[in-house]
Amino acid sequence: MSSRGEAAGLIRVVDACTNNLRHVDVDVPKKTLTVVTGVSGSGKSSLVIDTIAAEAQRIVNESYSTFVRSRLPQLPAPEVQSMSGLTFTALIDQRRFTGNSRSTVATASDVAPFLRLVFSRIGEPSAGYSPAYSFNDPTGMCPACEGLGTVVDIDVEELIDPERSIDEGPVRFSQFRPGVYRWKRFAYCGLFDRKKPLKDYTPEEMDLFLYADQLKLPDPDPRFPKTARFDGVVTRMRDVYVKNHPTSISASVREELDRLTTRRVCPECHGARLNAAARASLVDGRSIVDWSAMSVRELRDLVGGMDDARVAPALAGIRRTLDALLSVGLGYLSLDRESSTLSGGEAQRVKIVRHLGSALTDATYVFDEPSTGLHPADVQRLNGLLLQLRDAGNTVLVVEHHPQVIGVADHVIDMGPGAGAAGGLVQLEGSVDDLLASDTLTGRLLARPLDVTETVRAATGSVRVENARLHNLTGFDVDVPLGVLTAVTGVAGSGKSSFATGELPRQQRDFVVVGQDPLRGGVRSTSLSILGIADEVRAAFAAVSDLAPAWFSFNSKGACPACRGKGYITTELAFLDDVATPCDVCGGKRFNPRALAARVAGHTIADVLVLRAGEIAEAFDGHPAIVGAMGWLERVGLGYMPVGQSLDTLSGGEKQRLLLARHLAASPDLARERIVLDEPTTGLHPGDVDRINALFADLVDAGATLVVVDHNLRVVARADHVVDIGPGAGSDGGRLVFAGTPRELMGCAESLTGRALAIASRRNR
Repeated sequence: MSSRGEAAGLIRVVDACTNNLRHVDVDVPKKTLTVVTGVSGSGKSSLVIDTIAAEAQRIVNESYSTFVRSRLPQLPAPEVQSMSGLTFTALIDQRRFTGNSRSTVATASDVAPFLRLVFSRIGEPSAGYSPAYSFNDPTGMCPACEGLGTVVDIDVEELIDPERSIDEGPVRFSQFRPGVYRWKRFAYCGLFDRKKPLKDYTPEEMDLFLYADQLKLPDPDPRFPKTARFDGVVTRMRDVYVKNHPTSISASVREELDRLTTRRVCPECHGARLNAAARASLVDGRSIVDWSAMSVRELRDLVGGMDDARVAPALAGIRRTLDALLSVGLGYLSLDRESSTLSGGEAQRVKIVRHLGSALTDATYVFDEPSTGLHPADVQRLNGLLLQLRDAGNTVLVVEHHPQVIGVADHVIDMGPGAGAAGGLVQLEGSVDDLLASDTLTGRLLARPLDVTETVRAATGSVRVENARLHNLTGFDVDVPLGVLTAVTGVAGSGKSSFATGELPRQQRDFVVVGQDPLRGGVRSTSLSILGIADEVRAAFAAVSDLAPAWFSFNSKGACPACRGKGYITTELAFLDDVATPCDVCGGKRFNPRALAARVAGHTIADVLVLRAGEIAEAFDGHPAIVGAMGWLERVGLGYMPVGQSLDTLSGGEKQRLLLARHLAASPDLARERIVLDEPTTGLHPGDVDRINALFADLVDAGATLVVVDHNLRVVARADHVVDIGPGAGSDGGRLVFAGTPRELMGCAESLTGRALAIASRRNR
């Protein structure tokens, strides 16, 4: 083949230096499934996402008109000498859906239009055309909640202090404090005695004070605006803060509103979101609300038996989408679930479903760890989807750690050898067999059969969970041993988390859950602040300068005045995702020049935020609290992560391991710890999993009790005790399938986990 022909069949990257890449040259064969492996922080994402996908997207964006380009993300060119062979590229990552409560699994997977079409054609009585069945359209939405299913209102008891008079400030909201504009509106309206406590108001006076609506005043104070009418406090708050959702209010005011408002199910539609006409339209006795409330699996069974020529194409579309959702292990989801509540892994799989029906060919699909959150039994179905995309004539690029996904690759690129500055090199390019025969860390670990523990630790006691019935759990009893490592397993949606993070800590209060719940702070918080050592870092900078510690916070005096410490400027684009561009003034460093002038161990405060745990410990070696926290960060497997990385960019597993580091750093006695962890190995290379297994072993040997919810067979194999829940997901799960040792689990015929563990322990290629 000529060099031109070779280039036409390759995506060629020459001298890539993005992030930690060290002058990488690599060829990715087109129309194949290529998996990029390596330890966390080795440069996989830098190569695939920040170089290949970013450059392809940047080139596509440049093809649009200036008007359109000005409204698209302004992507910087990756640090690379040259690239060729790029095609249109779709990035399917693990970012959660940014849509608000108007976005559901049905709308995100594009099955909603088919549902509406079916009911508009054969629903009785008909509510009208398809929009009449949409909660996002005025003709179909519930008028009370405007299609949201919930209503937000003012908590009057929290808002009003009845012991106070108007002059004393009876409204517990800073925007109505004495002297400000909104206080003057009711102070000068002439309707109330300003010195009388609200508890002494007549019912009529209190109703006016709270709920008056555009009332024409008979005798207002001269200081009341001449052309204005009077609104009660609650009426005013509803108009300004509840109905209009202002975006320019401060964080402190938003916190006040969170305290003063309550969200409840809409009393008119009872959460259905649709108006009465849409709710009353039925197909075989069920409304579109009933269809949407079913799990994907239940709805697939229902539409599988339907045959109506009037809506045959729509039914075929529904079945096709539901089959795809089932194939990625999401059969337990209901279509009316808000998409923003999905985990990163669930969101990514919904995005995969959207791309499966695409008519595009010769495109490049980039996936960032698509196996996250999947049981080994579900990974095989995921592999089928990846191969389906490849066989449609596309190039599929996958960043992945999972052995099953790596096993079906046509081509493998292994990055390493280490993380951060120790990574960024291509260790191997070739087939899966080449990888297994290599001496790379990934190759050695994958070639070795899984070592299932033979000798388990003896429990120091046990606690009992009785009649476990949370969510889909069926009311079983089970003993959880103390002083050992217990793995809780089962397919996605089987009830693992319901048991371990719900029933167990509810019945046994000594257990602390370190889960994947969202951390408060987002872009404004970093691992330094979560670990509680940000103040000590700032104090160290203050000690070598004439500035107060606040100058070394991008949330305070040290913030860049242009971006206010964010490092970027955000442009809101209405119904599209917001666009963020690096701040031109600080260059993304977040701090102002005065703060950047001070140095500790040769580093500015902005430099510190891009350092990793080991580098921080070295720079602040005279500060035991900082060194200790960085040690725990290393031990939980986050040593590759810059300490200034914003929380909203971390995966669920990374956030959980960060919380674990914080919990352990603050623990007065590790021997007394009883900790529940929910999938802590998310995003970890097998080598990193072995490292966190060593941490678990050290904690248990010190006397702690660990209960770990995880799909990763490397964790299950090293556990002392396994509680397997299933056998399936949703209504097919929730039963106690097995409780015992990992060795005994492999002999349980009903356990999908047991089967997978048995296969992995025999694997030796």
